[in-house]
Amino acid sequence: MQAKPTTEAAAQAPAVAIEAPVSQPAVKPARKPTKVAHPVSGIEPTPTPEKSPLKPRAKVRKASGTAKRLFVLDTNVLMHDPMSLFRFEEHDIYLPMIVLEELDSNKKGMTEVARNARQASRSLDTLAGQAGADMAQGLPLAAMGNQEAAGLLFFQTEPLNYTLPTSLPQGKADNQILGVVQALREKHSNREVVLVSKDINMRVKARALGLAAEDYQNDKALADDELLYAGMLALPADFWTRQSKTVESWQQGGHTFYRISGAVMEHLVINQFVYFEAPGEPSLYARVTEIRGKQAVLKTLKDYTHLKNAVWGVTSRNREQNFALNLLMDPEVDFVTLAGTAGTGKTLMALAAGLTQVLDERRYTEIIMTRATVSVGEDIGFLPGTEEEKMGPWMGALDDNLEFLAKGDGGNAGEWGRAATNELIRSRIKVKSMNFMRGRTFMNKYVIIDEAQNLTPKQMKTLITRAGPGTKIICMGNLAQIDTPYLTEGSSGLTFAVDRFKGWPHSGHITLARGERSRLADFASDVL
Repeated sequence: MQAKPTTEAAAQAPAVAIEAPVSQPAVKPARKPTKVAHPVSGIEPTPTPEKSPLKPRAKVRKASGTAKRLFVLDTNVLMHDPMSLFRFEEHDIYLPMIVLEELDSNKKGMTEVARNARQASRSLDTLAGQAGADMAQGLPLAAMGNQEAAGLLFFQTEPLNYTLPTSLPQGKADNQILGVVQALREKHSNREVVLVSKDINMRVKARALGLAAEDYQNDKALADDELLYAGMLALPADFWTRQSKTVESWQQGGHTFYRISGAVMEHLVINQFVYFEAPGEPSLYARVTEIRGKQAVLKTLKDYTHLKNAVWGVTSRNREQNFALNLLMDPEVDFVTLAGTAGTGKTLMALAAGLTQVLDERRYTEIIMTRATVSVGEDIGFLPGTEEEKMGPWMGALDDNLEFLAKGDGGNAGEWGRAATNELIRSRIKVKSMNFMRGRTFMNKYVIIDEAQNLTPKQMKTLITRAGPGTKIICMGNLAQIDTPYLTEGSSGLTFAVDRFKGWPHSGHITLARGERSRLADFASDVL
């Protein structure tokens, strides 16, 4: 098999909406040399205002003139996102005949690639079967109800000759697609013809031949020049000076509320944390609870750095951990995402908050923990035992943190007391595999999804939609440690979730910055 997806990494950043959850990039198979005629339809350009096709934030080169662009799709784009046909706004799409051959050869099986190939084939069949459809004149992409897709879909209908360098094998499918792009550019010199492919090497070859080529960007929640939403905002040094005449404050339920206004409003989001720290002035740590017009309400936080507010014996050691515990312990917050480097306390805080709310407060019936089973190195093969026993080797982090939490809770109870505490804790924690989540509903559960950076957006959607009444879901991960092939920081399911849930009143996100594991782990994270 010849792998064709990209491995380019996007930089971390706030999130921009993407059109739909996407599956993992496709793998393009090796093909036997075949003699295929390379036809092209007669396509007349239609003048329209120029827009970027990869909506809403794709970075694409502007076309010269005002003609609609013609995008030639590689097979791996359709097998990566079968809905990519409808992501190019008013521009036209062209599919070489070899692309249809490759879709047909990859449609068998139960893999994500095969499912996407079948879905893409069904979409093409539906478009071609519309009443009055004429392949020679182009098929309207909006015929399936996708009104944003205002362009036309063209298939090969006429033979076409082209000439490629002799160093490129003529029978290889990639080179046949390059030949079609070259022929289209010569035939329609008054419009821009662009190859769209997830294959880095194919894009490089296209540019070496002088052909325009772009990556398919619609699967990325982040553009390259953006930063991931951190969930918190530092207030400016003159914040109180500017707010002194307009701020309102009151106390309710042990918390102080502030109603503020001004320029800072442009940067505030519901459930975002704000903090004010200045020498010689009292500090403020609060959460945005309400935004109405040009005013926002801030609510002060519970201080989890103090021992009296310890969660299962755990206190926060820095500002970000305090923010995270406020989200984890709030019953009104149903969905929490925690991002951060190794050793920032993500798993420990999530487990401590879960045990407190399951065993002490009886808010949830049990803790369900799962994670993406992606190996760092070579796969060790099949594992024996039940579902929970098979997940055992993947749950080393759970065991390490439970050992610490059980020791802290029953430290003076003796050996029997510690054993009983440990047994009680483990009886309320269930380890589940993601493979069997489809169709389930979790009611009054505290669900922890560890290593969420290795999930695709589609997998993330499957897990989050398992939540029933009274369930809280915690997603944790480190975007710098993605082990899933072809997944990047910009297209990770964790990034997707942070982006889509930003501003929802019942969700919150925090990026943990400081490692608290050990001085060795902190130094290694910085220098390695």
